[in-house]
Amino acid sequence: MDALLQSLPSSEGLLPKWLVIVSVVSAVNSLQAYASADYTSKLYTNGTRPVEALSGRVFGTWTFLSAVVRFTAAYNIDNPVAYNLAMWTYGIALTHFLGEFVFGNASLKGRAMSPLLVASSSLVWMLTQREFYLGA
Repeated sequence: MDALLQSLPSSEGLLPKWLVIVSVVSAVNSLQAYASADYTSKLYTNGTRPVEALSGRVFGTWTFLSAVVRFTAAYNIDNPVAYNLAMWTYGIALTHFLGEFVFGNASLKGRAMSPLLVASSSLVWMLTQREFYLGA
């Protein structure tokens, strides 16, 4: 357990640690999306409609890319480029999932609520902590 804690970012505050946690969860979600289109179907349609395997893999790739960007930002939290890119991943995710609610694919009762909550709260957190980590 000590080794795990020591491998977390050493920067002040909880935001870098949160970015690592979200990155790991996102990477696992990517694997699930690659393994089965059923995961993506449950995320977007509560399992009421099948999703093509290609859609699952595209979602998995996009999610893994976001995980890499966020992980990089966690360990380079004082780098404006890394910080901004991580914020963009949350903004894009938030826009995407809100769009799926508008298009009627996602439901407020379904699994899509988790990424919506994580994206919105993380984006707000990063916006409010920007000056603390970047001094700008």
